[in-house]
Amino acid sequence: MEFIAEKTAYEAERGKPMPSKVHAYVQANLIFELKSCYKDRFTFLSELSLDLNGWRSVPDLSIYPKLSIDVRQDEIRMTEPPLCAIEIISPMQSLQELVDKARAYFEHKVQSCWLVLPGLRSIYVFRSFDSFSTFTHTDTLLDDVLSVSIPLADVFE
Repeated sequence: MEFIAEKTAYEAERGKPMPSKVHAYVQANLIFELKSCYKDRFTFLSELSLDLNGWRSVPDLSIYPKLSIDVRQDEIRMTEPPLCAIEIISPMQSLQELVDKARAYFEHKVQSCWLVLPGLRSIYVFRSFDSFSTFTHTDTLLDDVLSVSIPLADVFE
């Protein structure tokens, strides 16, 4: 007998598995590290709904050039691609899913994509779909497309 899990409303709406404790922890740490160094250059948006020419996605973290945001006027879906989309693998998600998403982000004019693997304490930083660097918890991550660098020790610890 095969077990087929039903997707929750969260998973169906976002097209990805529900995040876990570690996922949330790493996501919060990434936002903190990035914002503490680059809040004057970029706007960091968590769980933002994107509609990029009909392709919908909800990256764990999106990086935009510094935006002027009026909290009294909201947007349900952003149609402008972020500079960078960051995806953190969830326990029930396959690596292939994230690789496919990275390809789609580049097809939709995202300039940089990070795939975060908490279980391996590593981040793959893609500058194009065919060109990436890998950084581990003892490294300082460098995204040369965005001219961003952050130490990873506090992200995974």
